Amino acid sequence: MQLYNDKSLDEVTGQLSAWEADALRKSLERYPERYPEFTTLSGMPIARLYTHDDVASADYARDLGLPGEYPYTRGVHATGPRGRLWTMRMFAGFGAAEETNQRFKYLLQQGQTGLSIAFDMPTLYGYDTDAPEAEGEFGLCGVACSSLADMEVLLDGLPLESITTSMTINSPAAMIWAMYIAAAEKRGVSRAKLGGTLQNDILKEYIAQKEFIFPPRPSMRLVTDTVEFAARQMPLWNPISVSGYHIREAGSTAVQELAFTLADGFEYVRWAIARGLDVDDFAPRISFFFNAHNDFFEEIAKYRAARRIWAREMKETFGAKTPRSWMLRFHTQTAGVSLTAQQPLNNVARVALQALAAVLGGTQSLHTNSLDEALALPSEEAVTVALRTQQIIAHESGVTNTVDPLGGAFFVEALTDEVERQAYAYFRQIEEHGGVLPALEEGFFQREITEAAVRFQREVESRRRVIVGVTDFMSDAPQQSVPLLRIDEAGYHRQLERLRSVRRARDNRAVSQRLLDLARAARREDANLMAPLLAAVNEYATLQEMMDVLREAWGVYEEPVIL
Repeated sequence: MQLYNDKSLDEVTGQLSAWEADALRKSLERYPERYPEFTTLSGMPIARLYTHDDVASADYARDLGLPGEYPYTRGVHATGPRGRLWTMRMFAGFGAAEETNQRFKYLLQQGQTGLSIAFDMPTLYGYDTDAPEAEGEFGLCGVACSSLADMEVLLDGLPLESITTSMTINSPAAMIWAMYIAAAEKRGVSRAKLGGTLQNDILKEYIAQKEFIFPPRPSMRLVTDTVEFAARQMPLWNPISVSGYHIREAGSTAVQELAFTLADGFEYVRWAIARGLDVDDFAPRISFFFNAHNDFFEEIAKYRAARRIWAREMKETFGAKTPRSWMLRFHTQTAGVSLTAQQPLNNVARVALQALAAVLGGTQSLHTNSLDEALALPSEEAVTVALRTQQIIAHESGVTNTVDPLGGAFFVEALTDEVERQAYAYFRQIEEHGGVLPALEEGFFQREITEAAVRFQREVESRRRVIVGVTDFMSDAPQQSVPLLRIDEAGYHRQLERLRSVRRARDNRAVSQRLLDLARAARREDANLMAPLLAAVNEYATLQEMMDVLREAWGVYEEPVIL
């Protein structure tokens, strides 16, 4: 029934039966459509109606299959949420290690099933809390972690042997991971038994988030070191979470988020293979991190297309033999950029719809943003509401009673096919630039995202896109009162004193030797840096001391002007 969707009513009535044409004409006259064209949030045209004709070319075995079977369009597990619910992993971190440790314990008591650590800006940029560059930034967007001593406090009393931990850290990822490993081993938990995920996606930093430090190639070497180390010594750990989330938050479309994220994932695979690793030795432990935005069906189609593309490319392009290497497993976070400071209680509804899209799209792990995140770090009350949103979806909505309930829906399958088609068009453009790194250095990704963000902003300003409570349905009533979290200044002083105490109590000659070993290894192309980093961390070398060694060896990257 493609004719049903044609813009020209005259053309439609010339092709339909008399009664169909008359019914359509009367309906459109009585209920004219609100816009001349309907599109997804990313700009993909949406037809009035979808029928079998829109998916007539689909081959069920090739394009869909069963849940838990190649190409995994319908999910990576045969029983889906009927067998196991997604991990409820609330992203948390603020102030000193003590405060964040208490928040983690509170969330576990409320039913959270995984840890997710947010680090503050000085930590993300590889500075100690007392560095001049860190002034005024302590604990504002995450927890401060300057040495193994901080990590020990942060993890105190948490069940590391039975829970998985995600750490959102990139340029200093290897150092922070070494601290986590060392802290666990001091408690008697062997590294081989530790489960979790290191974000460690440096490519998306250059593309979108901009928290890079070193030039791209030595940064990729450091990421590959962690992949190799995990493959050989930590079989339960995901050394990379390839992250589309930040690409989307920077203003990309859903298709750009998908295409650029998968392109980055393929690049990490190429570097690990070039290191000499067999693809099946590391690919099962590459995970992904996607955004859940407002366009409900577009997001679901994005997740389905992601699984199918990854499975096909891992099997056919990279020659992976193990089915686990073909499975794209991902964490999802609801869209922080979609939340509004105006009428913040509206954010509860936004987050619920975004979380539902992630669940119906087959996510393995989920963070739901809090209603106050456009104003401050989440308060205890707000983060509880966000966690309860997941629990209501899981236990009250009924959507977890069957696997892939939207599979076979004409609209969903047609949209999945279109997202996939557009993603491959982007892959071809990246190849024309010479690959991911050349495209990055030429500004291809950055320009595409900027242009998408500008298009969306123009749609908002022209009222083509409605943002409830911001562009429409505004209120003259006083702003809704939302309790906000405040950083405890006393935590800053405790953090500084702990750092000073570490420097006084440690064996500084041993620290100097370990840093010298790290410097030598950094200048050798054949050395994996995880061993010297672990040695330095165990002597309580600080984060900045280790990062400064690599700044000296590799230099600091300055992004070229793109626009």
